Amino acid sequence: MDVITGKIEKMKPAFEKIAANAYVSAIRDGFIASMPIILFSSLFILVAYVPNAWGYHWPTNIENNIMIAYNYSMGLLALFVTATTAKNLTDTKNLNLPKTNQMNAVSIILASEIAFIISTIVQNKGGADLTYLGTQGLVTSYIVGLIVPNIYYFCIKNNVTIKMPPQVPQNISQTFKDVIPMFLSVTVFWAFSLLLAALTGKNLAQLIIALLAPIFSASDSYVGLAIIAGAMGFFWFVGVQGPSIVAPAVAAIEVTNTTANLKLIQAGQQATHVLAQNAQDYVMNMGGTGSTFILVFLFLFLAKSKQLRALGKASFIPVSFSVNEPILFGAPIIMNPIFFIPFVVTPMINICLFKFFITVLGMNGMMYTMPWVIPAPIGILVSTGFAPLAFVFVILSLVIDAFVWLPFMKVYDSQLLTEENKKAAEEGLAVDGVVADDADVSADSTVMATNSGEDETAETTDTDVKDSDTGTGFDKDTAVMVICAGGGTSGILANALNKTAKERNLPLSAAARAYGQDMNMIQDMDLVILAPQMESMKGNVQKITDKYGVKLATTSGKEYIELTRDPEKSLQFVKAHI
Repeated sequence: MDVITGKIEKMKPAFEKIAANAYVSAIRDGFIASMPIILFSSLFILVAYVPNAWGYHWPTNIENNIMIAYNYSMGLLALFVTATTAKNLTDTKNLNLPKTNQMNAVSIILASEIAFIISTIVQNKGGADLTYLGTQGLVTSYIVGLIVPNIYYFCIKNNVTIKMPPQVPQNISQTFKDVIPMFLSVTVFWAFSLLLAALTGKNLAQLIIALLAPIFSASDSYVGLAIIAGAMGFFWFVGVQGPSIVAPAVAAIEVTNTTANLKLIQAGQQATHVLAQNAQDYVMNMGGTGSTFILVFLFLFLAKSKQLRALGKASFIPVSFSVNEPILFGAPIIMNPIFFIPFVVTPMINICLFKFFITVLGMNGMMYTMPWVIPAPIGILVSTGFAPLAFVFVILSLVIDAFVWLPFMKVYDSQLLTEENKKAAEEGLAVDGVVADDADVSADSTVMATNSGEDETAETTDTDVKDSDTGTGFDKDTAVMVICAGGGTSGILANALNKTAKERNLPLSAAARAYGQDMNMIQDMDLVILAPQMESMKGNVQKITDKYGVKLATTSGKEYIELTRDPEKSLQFVKAHI
């Protein structure tokens, strides 16, 4: 196993390069930016169709009125994703240009949307068919959103622009500066669309769907689903945030399948597509990547070592809401050979079981998109429209997950217990082979013995010194941004900082963001803290912080979890890095 771990560690740099690639990041961050549209529109879907599960159907006119908001938000999703993808790539490429010669993001967004509409619109006698402006045009939106910024970049970098005399105001000069890049961007896709229609009779979106049909089909097979689920766990085990690599490759398929499932339900048929956004969130990643939902409760109730019991007690709430970094780094699970098999295999079992329930037993697949932080068992029930078989699936999957994780957890728990007893014996605190009751678990999850009252006094004095010293160094307004993968653990750390700053009346404020979300806020920060799961993105973030003169701090997994749990230590960490 050590040999395997060593080989996996050697692969890490390559995986980090993939995750940090500007184009992969633009696709991922562009899709993340559109999530409010998906979640917002799903509210109307829930109102319109969840009552059907209990036999109630809205009158047709009311149903149509409810669906207006959905049709003109989710129904135009690809158009919006074109803009967000182009914007994210533009921001990245602007880092490589002089501050006085930047690309105009607004102009790029407009050019991208025009090019996308030309590439996807279907003309008919009654007007225009908007079908491919929705989920079926997502892959096309990525293509357009990645090409247009490059056309602008070439023009701006090489001064292929209209130059106005210096007497002309800059806002007017910028308008003329954007004319040639916009003309080229739109013309390229216009000419290509005409050529494509003449040769194939299809537009770009239609052709892509036809070409990718086998991949869409394969992704819903047992093998395809297992590969997707296993890849997320594998990459995370290496130390690279798994979904950051896998999600961009399957996001378009997941959203398209969710929409297709809803249409099947509306037509009175079974929702047969398995791979969907919430299938990834709630089934593959039940309780976070690796399907750790049940594991934290095994730590809490069945572990004998103090470390795992304490970890389970401290982590069961965040893990229930799919924020599982506390156990990934706290146990740890990442790069721990004992947990490699269950961490990779459990998500594969869950998604294959989910497919079995859909294809063999006739359960409906996911037809709604709910926020990923909803506890997985609840999310599965809601996203499948409260299908009766979904209740059975939830119970069965939890039981199976427990049986998969339990033997490996026991092995690790036994090792920790042996180490705890050995350490306690060395310090004279072991009683009949059991760690004494007055031993405690420190913040870094190692067993520490509480000695005499003299030691406690010394500890208290040290804490008092820290407390009295904490305020010095925050003599001006200090803004901190914490960045993680999904905004979960970063939110915990930011909230701890804000709460402590308020209690002590310190001029400190903290904000939490997922990577790629509101990155323009960095320019107003004094310090950016990058979570360990985003280590692969350090280079990208460093470019932004360097551009604005903002300090960047990184942490190890164990240290990061300590900071989320220890407000005093988090303040000291901020103070040390500003």
